[in-house]
Amino acid sequence: MAWIVLVASGMMESVWATALGKMDGFSKPLPLIVFVVGMVLSMSGLGCAMKSIPTGTAYPVWTGIGAALTVVIGIVTKTEPVSALKIALLIGLIACVIGLKLVSKA
Repeated sequence: MAWIVLVASGMMESVWATALGKMDGFSKPLPLIVFVVGMVLSMSGLGCAMKSIPTGTAYPVWTGIGAALTVVIGIVTKTEPVSALKIALLIGLIACVIGLKLVSKA
């Protein structure tokens, strides 16, 4: 269950990171609300997951999921340029996240 919570909180990290980019200096209320809610859910989930998963595993998985998904959102919405190298690096990042899960005892 902790891994499900960790993955979900990593996904929420991409939500608040994307909203942060759309706030225009905290001047737009909807992205600000999405940012705050996303951050609270993301951090709460990370904290909950870290009760069972060691910090050295949970934190890089959380940031890896959030970073990869944030880039994918940017590519899909055409706010982030795409290249073969970027895709290859994202695949490598995701492979590392999966590897951490595979070697984890939690």
